[in-house]
Amino acid sequence: MPLSRRGFLLTAGASAGAALTLAQPPAQAAGRRPFGRYGSPAARLTPRTLYVHPGGAGDFTTVQAAVTAAAGPGHTLVIAPGVYRETVSVDADRTDMTWLGASGDPRDVVIVYDNAAGTPKPGGGTYGTSGSATTTLRPDGFTAHRITFANDWLRADHPGFSGTQAVAVKVQGDRSAFHHCRFLGHQDTLYADSTALGTFARQYFSHCYAEGDVDFVFGRATAVFEHCHFRTLIRTDLAGAPHGFVFAPSTAGANPRGYLVTRSRISSEAPDGYYKLARPWVPSSDPTARPSLVVRDTHLGSGIDAVAPYTNMASGHPWQEQRFAEYRNTGPGAVITVPENRPQLTRAEAASHTREEYLGDWRPYARTR
Repeated sequence: MPLSRRGFLLTAGASAGAALTLAQPPAQAAGRRPFGRYGSPAARLTPRTLYVHPGGAGDFTTVQAAVTAAAGPGHTLVIAPGVYRETVSVDADRTDMTWLGASGDPRDVVIVYDNAAGTPKPGGGTYGTSGSATTTLRPDGFTAHRITFANDWLRADHPGFSGTQAVAVKVQGDRSAFHHCRFLGHQDTLYADSTALGTFARQYFSHCYAEGDVDFVFGRATAVFEHCHFRTLIRTDLAGAPHGFVFAPSTAGANPRGYLVTRSRISSEAPDGYYKLARPWVPSSDPTARPSLVVRDTHLGSGIDAVAPYTNMASGHPWQEQRFAEYRNTGPGAVITVPENRPQLTRAEAASHTREEYLGDWRPYARTR
């Protein structure tokens, strides 16, 4: 089972409130071949391949410096093992960009920072939810392989703090794909969104791991999560349930497809039944949103409240009026005890809720590394 964020911290020998540190990287990656099988500045994969190494063995020591230098489309960043404590922002004109974790293990390449929505900005005001993101990805055609995106801001270090949303990555572009990546945080970890209300951005997450507590996978993208593992965290600041919510889609009403979770699993650190599977997010910027979520062929662990897996975020937008459904799920969190609380697809309806239907002519699942 992939290490949870707490497990990652403990394995690295850090306290829960300390910055993420990295366990010893593989000898090959740390030695003469810090970029593994992906070449080097002296032997580039392509003329548009750039190399990032925290110790200076690459073209750049930070991810943002490499992104800034990669003007135009089609660049590849090979990122050596290390903890890159920085915020990264990728403009929309960096289309068809690929990031490769050099070691092949996403735990070795970590991009992390600790802003929250309520964190004061140097020029005044606060960052807000979007501004809290460690990594912001705007371009179409972005792909990442075997990288950890994290936000290690912790409520425990800020008692009484408001604005506790702390995004690890905000991805907005169409045709954005993540393979064997990790997304670590607490509230609002993975923001799968689009650049504009009328833009239906398609995103694909394959063999990924995401963890958090409140709405930790959220946004308005058309996103497919396949063979992914979602893990809900225990909260020491709450005495009882619920501790949080896994999904909070904000799908535009005109978009026929929101989030699809298929052949995945949800596990938990929290007591049984302490988490809701989802709640609908109807943001003030789009009061006509109709959040859409289909969870199918997925194992729901005991942390999910099987009796009432859905709840409202706002009383004016009850979950029953949104587009939530399940199909052929298994596990203790999938047991149907109150049928009206668990809308199920028919077999005929399920045929239109597949990765092929959601992603159309884009086939990121046909390419792996």
